[in-house]
Amino acid sequence: MASAADIAKRYFAAINARELEAAVGIWSPGGIERISGQPQLTAPDGVRRYFSELLSALPDFSFEIRDTVAARGRCTVCWRARGTFAGPGRFQGLAPTGATVEFDGCDVLTIEDGQITANVVYLDGAEIARQLGLLPAAGSAAETAAIKLANMRTRLRRALYGAEPEAIANGVWVLRGGRPRTMNVYLLADGDGVTLFDAGIAEMAGAVAAAGARLGGIRRVVLGHADPDHRGAAPALAAPVYCHPLERAAAESDASLRSYWHLEELAAWARPVYPKLLTRWDGGRTAIAGTVQEGDEVAGFRVVELPGHAPGQIGLFREQDRLALVSDCFYTLDPETGRGTPAHVPHRAFNEDIGQVRASIRKLAALHPAIAWAGHAAPVAGDVDAQLELAATSPDK
Repeated sequence: MASAADIAKRYFAAINARELEAAVGIWSPGGIERISGQPQLTAPDGVRRYFSELLSALPDFSFEIRDTVAARGRCTVCWRARGTFAGPGRFQGLAPTGATVEFDGCDVLTIEDGQITANVVYLDGAEIARQLGLLPAAGSAAETAAIKLANMRTRLRRALYGAEPEAIANGVWVLRGGRPRTMNVYLLADGDGVTLFDAGIAEMAGAVAAAGARLGGIRRVVLGHADPDHRGAAPALAAPVYCHPLERAAAESDASLRSYWHLEELAAWARPVYPKLLTRWDGGRTAIAGTVQEGDEVAGFRVVELPGHAPGQIGLFREQDRLALVSDCFYTLDPETGRGTPAHVPHRAFNEDIGQVRASIRKLAALHPAIAWAGHAAPVAGDVDAQLELAATSPDK
């Protein structure tokens, strides 16, 4: 039987000779090809379509094999490709530009019983785009201008969706996002990385991931509750997510709105706005890896159950400095105007049980926190007990 290197060389020779059916015939049906930056291809049809389009767009396209290394049913082929984007065909929707391209790449082919079963193709897509004129040349004035524009967009996104985390206690940071920046995500030092408490809104995912990476990586996410403005970024963070057992169904649901909400209690102007906002904030259903409840330990904090706003809402309390992170146990802003306010019960439109809300605020006050950070806006500091007692009796509006 032919060696893996022989099979690989025959495959590249068939493409160079424009013998597309011969090339496709070397593939095992159902074989998978992954090309850097491209959708996955399935043989034979996907591979046939790809090379048919490529050869129509670059009629003089060819590979020059530079080196091959084969072992244990795999063959790595290092090559240089050349071609002129002369048409008549388009390539991935692009009209022929007449540009000549020359670039290096590498195929890693898996070969079984004389056929290709898988191939991973590595190439520099940015360099190809530059040669085609889709990106400015490296070091050019156009590239400098494009970089400045990209940096301007980055600064704007940081201003809108979250920038740098702010240290608020030993081993604890808050990242503020949203418009205005009233969505709080907490990063808690946990071993060589961090645990997140709450995940903010979907638009904050990039800022949260970057902040977590700078602090050693996100080990897990613990949701204070599963509302869309608290689970929003979680699905994009590639970290296991935990919540209270009573929040699991909501976290894993596709629904952005909670069944017990009464949005008709909002001001007339806000009633049509909030469903759209909540849907935009939501990152969608979030797979739950496990649950936490009263008394469990999370990154040096104790879990405290604070239901009412949501059935399984939790907070975190750290005895050593009496720091409380409490999600939406109370609000320090008006959700209809975005203005900061003294601590008060969450708006009646979003609560499951106002009696439990008030009891949970009193339960929090009984812990005598030195400072209590909520899921939104500013913390309660100073005479925290007194402010929480007032919050527990405040109107739910």
